[in-house]
Amino acid sequence: MRRNELSDEQWECIAELLPPNGQRGGQWTDHRCVLNGIFWILRTGAPWRDLPERYGPWQTVYDRFRRWQREGLFDRILERLQVRLDAKGQIDWDLWCVDGSSIRAGRDAAGGGKKGGAKSPKTTLWAARAADSAASCTWLLTAEACHSPRRSLPDSDTNRPNSKV
Repeated sequence: MRRNELSDEQWECIAELLPPNGQRGGQWTDHRCVLNGIFWILRTGAPWRDLPERYGPWQTVYDRFRRWQREGLFDRILERLQVRLDAKGQIDWDLWCVDGSSIRAGRDAAGGGKKGGAKSPKTTLWAARAADSAASCTWLLTAEACHSPRRSLPDSDTNRPNSKV
């Protein structure tokens, strides 16, 4: 067993949730092997085409990943694992959450634009107020709730009772 691959005990816990293996006209790649390939992609962040051959054809692994995602298989696996941990008293439901802090976004997602391209106009925290429109994102609402002596609202803003952010 390689790093981040399913152990026999882990496989036995979730194996019955997966659809039965079948033969679709060619060589069938085992579900456990496909899951290990998905875990490899998730761990490394590599493109699907760079999946090592030991996990089967990358198209097969990707197709099953998408199919299982649409069918809710991963939600059922997560639920099974949560129930198991809860029965052992090893999960705190008040603290349960999904952490997205390791997700990377490209420069364009942050409004950076491409190198050498035309610069996009600079957006500011107060753009919605300057346009006399409602806040359109949670960040702006959160920023209003945080009081900071460094930033203050423009003097022309009379619609808001709180003038410091």
